[in-house]
Amino acid sequence: MKKRPLTLIVTAALGGALIAGCGSGGSSETPQETAEGAPAAVAGHSTGTKSGAGGGPVPSEAESLATGDIPDNQEFLTYADRPAGYSIKYPAGWARTGTGNDVTFREKGNVIHVAVRSGSAHLAPGEKKSFTRKSAPDPVTGKRVPLVVDVYEYEKGGKVAVLALSTPEGVDNVDAYRMISESFRWR
Repeated sequence: MKKRPLTLIVTAALGGALIAGCGSGGSSETPQETAEGAPAAVAGHSTGTKSGAGGGPVPSEAESLATGDIPDNQEFLTYADRPAGYSIKYPAGWARTGTGNDVTFREKGNVIHVAVRSGSAHLAPGEKKSFTRKSAPDPVTGKRVPLVVDVYEYEKGGKVAVLALSTPEGVDNVDAYRMISESFRWR
């Protein structure tokens, strides 16, 4: 029994030394390393990043598209929900779940969520509330990414529609999300 704590201390010290020895040499030419010491490309991560002015990775154009940038030539469709009494534009090809008072469209890390409830709006017309939060865990990797969430409220006849537009931090969907928020119409 008395050997067990000593074994744990030695194991922790050796593990710390191994981890410290596995670090990257700091060259942007070498592949990034994962905590396990395997090249990042093998672990499912891209190695095509460059170090930016802030020291963090700068994604390539292909990586930006993979993270959820909505392209300028994206086609938009109109979703009309008669029972809830509204319509809104959304990008073609995005998956839709729910109906009526609670609808979500999603693609990659982007989410458009519309929830209709009775009551009055807390935000002034045209006012946007923004905040950041963590995404739900990725079903494969378990990774959670920071999301920027813009919230709008639309009020009519004792009902409020709350529109939440979420995108991964650093992804530029400002123009597309502005068009989506401006497309909301009560019917």
